[in-house]
Amino acid sequence: MKNSSVHHIIIIGSGPAGLTAAVYNSRAFLKPILIEGSPPGGQLMGTTAVENWPGEKSIMGPQLITNLREHAQHFGTRFLSETVTKVDLNKRPFVIETNKQETLKTNALIIATGASPNRLNCKGEKEYWGKGVTTCAVCDGAFYPDKKVMIVGGGDTAMEDASFMTKYTNDITIVHIHDKLTASPAMQKRVLDNPSIKIIYSSTVSEIKGDGNHIKTAVITNQQTQETQEVETNVIFLAIGQKPNTELFKGQIELNKMGYILLKGGAKTSVEGVFAAGDVADFEYRQAIVSAGTGCMAALDAQRYLEKISS
Repeated sequence: MKNSSVHHIIIIGSGPAGLTAAVYNSRAFLKPILIEGSPPGGQLMGTTAVENWPGEKSIMGPQLITNLREHAQHFGTRFLSETVTKVDLNKRPFVIETNKQETLKTNALIIATGASPNRLNCKGEKEYWGKGVTTCAVCDGAFYPDKKVMIVGGGDTAMEDASFMTKYTNDITIVHIHDKLTASPAMQKRVLDNPSIKIIYSSTVSEIKGDGNHIKTAVITNQQTQETQEVETNVIFLAIGQKPNTELFKGQIELNKMGYILLKGGAKTSVEGVFAAGDVADFEYRQAIVSAGTGCMAALDAQRYLEKISS
């Protein structure tokens, strides 16, 4: 469906960055269109208690997203439950196409498409994806009461997953590629002080084996000695970082060597009138509150840009 009207601003993405931008732009009477993507809500939808969001001692990730969405909707943001399939940043106004055959035009664009978790790319991972291999302990943890659990990674996400799984089992193994954890000190302490959690350092999962229906074991390879061991496990939760969701914009907007959108001061990108916020541009902090802050920056930068081109 063609939409001939030109919108002031379109926001792609419905995590903290996109929703915060929507709050600011809707309060500025810009009538933003927010395209939610699939699944909507970003990575917070798979998070349990968020304890570092200012003003909330503890709030569940999905509830935080719901609150932000309702806030943006209250001020007039229009939500589209669609996924962007194509963008053209070489035309003005910019052209956006969605999976529901809708074509939208906009004078300004905020990209808040976030990032997706990385995978191991080892033998057996694809075969057993969804059959004991997953990235979401919060989503699937309840399926494994009193089972053997393996978590791959050494950052905050891995520590959160391990702590969360202690609700269900006392047999948790963390496999980490480095010789020490990379998580924040507080998160490390929570894991290191828990006798239910053991850690295999300097190692990776090199193969996943099962019976065709579900995983049974993981082959662990020590990166220093190349020695292997086969460890029984009922589930593997991957927490090994993420890649930015920038595929739509390659060749049209400047990215850094890791594929994140390169910012040119504030939330500005290499294309005038296009702004970026959240994990799609942030490879260093990757916190919900930082995403929200950059969403605010993108909204204000977009506002100033629109004022400039209309004057």
